[in-house]
Amino acid sequence: MNMLFLYVLLVATCATVVTENVRWEAFQGYFTNAMHASEIEINNVLKSPNFYKNLPPILSVPKRSERTLKDGEIPQYAIDYAPLVHLYSEERYMPYDIAKFVKNFHATYPNGTKVKDTPDELQITDLPKLPRSPDIYLTSNSDFDKDPKWITGAHNVPSLIDGKIDKAPASLIVVDKGNGWVDAFWFYFYSFNLGPFVMGSGPYGNHVGDWEHSLVRFYKGEPIIVWMSAHGGGGAYFYRNLEKYKLDRRHPIIFSARGTHANYVSVGQHPHDLPYEILCDFTDRGPLWNPTKNYLAYTYDGKHIYPQTNRSGSSTDGRELSYGNWLSFEGHWGDKQLSSKDPRQRFSFIAGHKYIDGPSGPLSKNLIRLNPCERHKWWNFWNGCNVRRNIKWGLGIESEGYNCGNIFNWVRPRWLKEMFQKITWGGGMCFAVDLIFG
Repeated sequence: MNMLFLYVLLVATCATVVTENVRWEAFQGYFTNAMHASEIEINNVLKSPNFYKNLPPILSVPKRSERTLKDGEIPQYAIDYAPLVHLYSEERYMPYDIAKFVKNFHATYPNGTKVKDTPDELQITDLPKLPRSPDIYLTSNSDFDKDPKWITGAHNVPSLIDGKIDKAPASLIVVDKGNGWVDAFWFYFYSFNLGPFVMGSGPYGNHVGDWEHSLVRFYKGEPIIVWMSAHGGGGAYFYRNLEKYKLDRRHPIIFSARGTHANYVSVGQHPHDLPYEILCDFTDRGPLWNPTKNYLAYTYDGKHIYPQTNRSGSSTDGRELSYGNWLSFEGHWGDKQLSSKDPRQRFSFIAGHKYIDGPSGPLSKNLIRLNPCERHKWWNFWNGCNVRRNIKWGLGIESEGYNCGNIFNWVRPRWLKEMFQKITWGGGMCFAVDLIFG
């Protein structure tokens, strides 16, 4: 018992000293050129040992008088600090344009009956005309299982010059949370989700249409927290601790996993949902996508969606209006789960069905959330949303660091550092350390 107490005390001491030193030394130059009062205020908060403790909480959906943005107003900082996305180097299903995507579908009810008075080939402007119901499906007009071009989006590779994907706009939705807080949601659309392989069998959990997203939470124009989606959950991190784009260090870097497009903050193998690394995602430093080069932009107040009004001089001015109110579509962006009688379907007791329902759209992702996390996994009975300081490193040969690496990398002597790294590698102690110090 005494040894355990000494071990925990030693970990806490090393973590506190190392984290405080690295945390400030690595970022002390970041705010030195503050030009206005809000930047100075944030600078003082970051210097505080309480680390963001003095920032006002978000307690409720704000009244109009508490908002700082007008309807349709997209602040420049939402663009300046947007995450850039490393797609997987061997990704088969690339980002896609929603307007071109829907042309390959007709609308049906769950029993397969076509929605009355709707076209055989939908247009993006037809979506608001469909019944406002989660029981509407976009049903493919061709066999998606044969990888047609509209499924793979193989031509939508980011430019090597600026990361732009010409034919696949991202979607930015800004939500004013009041009292200086603003959330910028970046949505990434892919035509297909290729599920993972489980114990050599698969893939499972495939679905047509795939919406993923990240969130950057700002206070008075300064980025504080970044959250990213992954398999119905996700991870939240303090912005300042994330990797930044070398050519413009305002942009954090995130990584899109092979096939599933789940988002992570590091390279490597990422176990999820099942124990013993049975189910994993994989990320690497593939093509770098810069969504700010091609996007649709809106604001949302919990009831109404407003297209951007303050963009000027852009070749895409007015595109939000030409797309219509597509965000009001409440149904599924893809086919209903295939029947067990369909020869394309398969079932595994561990991993579920090969083909499942297509996803719902952006407005179903809890954009009015008060804490950064979209929702909680079944085991998270306390509804916690841990905002991490320390990067959660991927595993495997492609990993670029240790879990809890931000805490132990500066511990000396080296043998002591390596001992801590090995003991806490991906285990409960690592999780506990991050809860205490993150």
